[in-house]
Formats: sequence, structure tokens, C-alpha cells
Amino acid sequence: MGSELQGRNVAFIVSNEGIERAELTSPWEAITAAGGHPVLIATKEGTVRTFTHLEPADTFSVDRTTAQARVADFDALVLPGGVANADQLRTDTNAVALVKEFFETGRPVAVVCHGPWAIIEADHVRGRTLTSWPSLQTDIRNAGGNWVDRQVQVCEAGPNVLISSRMPDDLPAFNAKILEIFGSLPHPGTHSLRSEQSS
Repeated sequence: MGSELQGRNVAFIVSNEGIERAELTSPWEAITAAGGHPVLIATKEGTVRTFTHLEPADTFSVDRTTAQARVADFDALVLPGGVANADQLRTDTNAVALVKEFFETGRPVAVVCHGPWAIIEADHVRGRTLTSWPSLQTDIRNAGGNWVDRQVQVCEAGPNVLISSRMPDDLPAFNAKILEIFGSLPHPGTHSLRSEQSS
């Protein structure tokens, strides 16, 4: 186990349904292996349901709701994708407010696939360069962002560092960049993702 992220708390913000499983679990495991402490924040209490493309996959226990979470407790944010997850998340007022505050307080944000919808809703793609699942490119451009087709994109042209990737195939590069950038931050915490019986 590494120690690049020792003492860093990382928020994962999702809705309770439709998360692309690999986009939650792969960064989570990378952060944990590097000594970091991820925390699962969802729009409602209970569990979240992940999917592998359109097939239902594991469920995981929620640590805090978007109403309970405080940005001050975290060093960085990860926004996993999944169409249904991202679409529901951008309609949650508390989630959008949290995303906005992560940007405005200068904390790094990492986003993959359809995750940028929440950032668009928070009005923080304006003037930023990022990538995503290709179908979001018009949404990003219409919100004032610069969309690029790259495995991983890092944008520092704003109040924080924004890391973005397109899809599950990009996760190795995405995770490596998360560890590199999140690893420059201080702060404590502890947590583990707890899988529930899939039903």
C-alpha cells in the first residue's frame, strides 16, 4: 500500500442509482491503495446501485447525504459517471451546491464520462478545457467550456485543478493523474467502500 494520499479525504458524490460501477470503484480503490480516505456521498441515505453499462451491478453503503456533507471536511472531489447517475445528480440542489463550493474553494475535482453534467449545472465549465463521454461535448461547449477528445485532460485555467476523462477505458490514466494531483494536498480522515449483497 502506498502513502501518496496519506491523510487526504476525498469525496465521491453520486445519486443513488445508475452509477457506472468501474468509475466509482476503480478510482476509489486507487485512492485507498495510496493511503487516502474516500467517502461516499449520495443524494439519499441507504445504498447506491451501480451498473456495468446497462446491467445492474453491486450496491454500496452511503456514508453521508449531499445535505449532510460539508466541503470543509474534504481535500478533493471525484464525480463518477453513468448516464442515470449524472442526470439525477444535476437535479439535486445540495449536490450542485457542493460541486460549486469545491471549485470556488480551490479544491481539485476529477470527473469522468457523464459526470460533467453536475459541473455544467454549477456553472463551472465556463472557460475550462475538459473531456467527457462524447455525447456531452455540445453541452460543454454551450456552457462555455472547451471540449477535447483525450484520454485524460488536466485544466488549471480556473480557481482549481480539473481532471477529466471520457470513459471506463480511460480509468488507468485518470487514476494516475488523480494520485499525482491529489497527492500534493494535506488533511486527515478515514473510510472504506462497503459492498452490500447485490439484489
